Amino acid sequence: MTSLPETPGAPEDPLRTAAETMRAVRERCVWSQRITHRDLVPYLIEESHEVIDAVETGTRDDLREELGDLLWQVLFHAAIAAQDTDDPFDIDDVARTLTEKMVRRHPHVFAGEVAETPEEVLVHWNAAKAAEKHTRTSVLDGVPPGMSALARAQKLTGRAAGAGVTVAPASTAAAPASEAELGDALLSLVATARAEGWDAERALRERLRALEDDVRAAEAAS
Repeated sequence: MTSLPETPGAPEDPLRTAAETMRAVRERCVWSQRITHRDLVPYLIEESHEVIDAVETGTRDDLREELGDLLWQVLFHAAIAAQDTDDPFDIDDVARTLTEKMVRRHPHVFAGEVAETPEEVLVHWNAAKAAEKHTRTSVLDGVPPGMSALARAQKLTGRAAGAGVTVAPASTAAAPASEAELGDALLSLVATARAEGWDAERALRERLRALEDDVRAAEAAS
């Protein structure tokens, strides 16, 4: 059995050890050697949902384990990328890019800006993000099309408001008064869709396409 290299007297670095473990698996495991970025997508989705489940219903041990499984997916993608012949990068490049971006987006932490409220933090964050994404032509750019319709709806309604297109909330009389009541209302709507033979996910997707058209029309007119 081949063990991972150790430097005598070196301080423990669990993240580096995990990265080296992944590199060894990628190089020596015949299954892992054949895996591509696309092959990993279903596992990434599954592990992400397991983290969510651990946050919402699991124990601290569950969360620690599931976060580790999600980290493994990141390390796996980086190990695959490191072997790319045209444009290789490794986990250190990923970490370096992340650190540089987070430093830019927190000028109130790493530079001389001031933010005393969460709203002021968002101002700095959005300004930095806008500067980074200067090639984007629409507020809709960057919203992943593969998100579930409900998650995408929440994202797009916020983006749409930035373009001056608002989606009216439920009337005060009909609006849920808590997140629990919102869950009840959403479930009731899904039950209605099922009773009528409608596809709730498709209905929301199609409505979102109309919202996107409205946003792009508003952007073109401005």
